[in-house]
Amino acid sequence: MEWFVRAFLKSALVALGLGVTLGLGIAGHPQWIVYRPAHVHLNLLGFVTMMIYGVAYHVIPRFTGAPLYSRRLAGAHLWTATTGLAAMVAGFLLLPHLPSQGRWVLVAGGSLSVGAAYLFIVNIWRTLNAAPRPARQAPTPARPLAVLQQRP
Repeated sequence: MEWFVRAFLKSALVALGLGVTLGLGIAGHPQWIVYRPAHVHLNLLGFVTMMIYGVAYHVIPRFTGAPLYSRRLAGAHLWTATTGLAAMVAGFLLLPHLPSQGRWVLVAGGSLSVGAAYLFIVNIWRTLNAAPRPARQAPTPARPLAVLQQRP
């Protein structure tokens, strides 16, 4: 398994742990509802999206029979996505207390997350374009049922 695939999967698991822990905190302390956007983004952008990235980087080259277009781009994608998620969550946590600063951190994190998604799209698209075409199989002639049921 490639290092960046493992890192995406581990990032997804860390985000899931943080997201459900924050969700439990919100359930136990209703005034923490102001942190709901951080909870949602940890679970959706953190867990779901990072898991999709990791699994896609692992299976798409195998399904298509073509190597991944760029391992370096996948590494850049990992760091951009992880940094973007961390900044977005930090921005959502800051927003209720320091609105101006929180907004800037949130916008920076969101921009990195969008850029990371574009890196993923380019890398997977180029991988799909390079995929070898499966060979066409000649149709097999139909055999009568009686021939299939005979034993040698």
